[in-house]
Amino acid sequence: MKKTSTRLADGRELIYYDLRDDTVRDAVDRRPLERTVTTSEVRRDPLLGDSVAIASHRQGRTYHPPADECPLCPSQGDRLSEIPDSSYDAVVFENRFPSLAGDSGRCEVVCFTSDHNSSFADLTEEQARLVLDAWTDRTSELSHLPSVEQVFCFENRGAEIGVTLGHPHGQIYAYPFTTPRTALMLRSLAAHKEATGGENLFDAVLEGELAGERVVLESEHWVAFVPYAAHWPYEVHLYPRRRVPDLLGLDEDARTEFPKVYLELLRRFDRIFGENEPPTPYIAGWHQAPFGQLEEFEGVGRDDFALHLELFTIRRTSGKLKFLAGSESGMNVFINDIRPEAAAQRLREVASS
Repeated sequence: MKKTSTRLADGRELIYYDLRDDTVRDAVDRRPLERTVTTSEVRRDPLLGDSVAIASHRQGRTYHPPADECPLCPSQGDRLSEIPDSSYDAVVFENRFPSLAGDSGRCEVVCFTSDHNSSFADLTEEQARLVLDAWTDRTSELSHLPSVEQVFCFENRGAEIGVTLGHPHGQIYAYPFTTPRTALMLRSLAAHKEATGGENLFDAVLEGELAGERVVLESEHWVAFVPYAAHWPYEVHLYPRRRVPDLLGLDEDARTEFPKVYLELLRRFDRIFGENEPPTPYIAGWHQAPFGQLEEFEGVGRDDFALHLELFTIRRTSGKLKFLAGSESGMNVFINDIRPEAAAQRLREVASS
């Protein structure tokens, strides 16, 4: 992998990740852009104890542009985009309309491929490995920013999810706090460790799933399963067999095997509802240990956390979506229409090719 960092016309950082070491990236952003001004701030809810990002400037962000005006495609002639070069393998840049910025963190966009009509599932294993390396590199770099406590690499796919740009891409949020979801995991981790005299909860969960009926697929270094208490109609968690706290901890064997396993999962997701259905909308995200201090979670350190990817769709059956209504949105109590065991069985039986 070759990494080339440059700046866009408004001062934002852009980084090319190339498969070939001899690739030269010297294209200049020719757009007449003024420096980006954001109004992002983080406010803490005194009753719930969680944090909310207030980012009113995002109302003006690009919204469903036609394909020939996509800002994530390479620049061609007089059609200038966020990527100055006429081609790329993978690229990461600071979001022009960030939810988090400055002392409130940082938001980045990850373009998986220059092919507008592609998807992550269409990538080759070599391309998927390049994206994994980019995620890992950005996790490392962002973790050193003084305002960043946790890094979340994720992909929203499909208009049903709320995606406003059709080009295959994901995002990276670098939060200035430990997210509420991770804090819940850490509290459960600490409580289980105390109650069992030191057993790791992530290890126990993985061991239990391997012995059960919800495993979707497994390989030498990875295990994918539908969790016992799945929140979403079709939800899969992907764990490395060797527990590591973040993407930086993966060894070369796990990195090499990841593309094949993950691409298989994504291709199965696209076949859940049949050959004639549109691509399955989904959210996929890496859960990593926070980089800040974990003193409030007594007895738990970073190495107790288990890196894992969570992949789920909001489509519950053909032509029907799972909406978060009163119980889910109002009280955060999910009601799942699909038994996790049935979801796992369906994901095992669908062929990816």
